[in-house]
Amino acid sequence: MDRQAYIDFLLDHYENPRCYGALADADASAQGTNPGCGDVVTIYLKVAGDGRITDISFEGDGCTISLAGASIATEMLAGKTLAAVEGTPAEAILDLMGREIAATRLKCATLGLNTAKEAARRLANP
Repeated sequence: MDRQAYIDFLLDHYENPRCYGALADADASAQGTNPGCGDVVTIYLKVAGDGRITDISFEGDGCTISLAGASIATEMLAGKTLAAVEGTPAEAILDLMGREIAATRLKCATLGLNTAKEAARRLANP
C-alpha cells in the first residue's frame, strides 16, 4: 500500500472501530495507558477452554493512531490462542498500520496490542 492507502486504512479503523464496546462477560480485561499523550485503552477477552479467544473488544479514548491500532489489534488477534497473542511482535501491527506512519508514534500504535497481551497474561497466569 502507498502512504495514502495506509492513512485511509487508519482513518477507517478510527472512524468505524471494529469490536468496540465492553464485553460484560469477559474472562479477562486490562487497561493500558500512554501517559505521554493521555491515551487509554481497555481490552476485553472471552476465551474458550482451549485458550483460544472467542471474543475480543476494546473501549478507549485517545488519538487516531492509538484507537485505530486497538481496532486493528482486535481484528488481528480474534481467534488466536493466548500463547499466540503473547508471541505477537509489535512489528506485526506496525506492518499493518504502515511503518512510515506508525514509527513516529510507537507507543500509540502498539497500545492496543500491548494491552491485549496484558489481558492474555492475566488469564495465563492468574
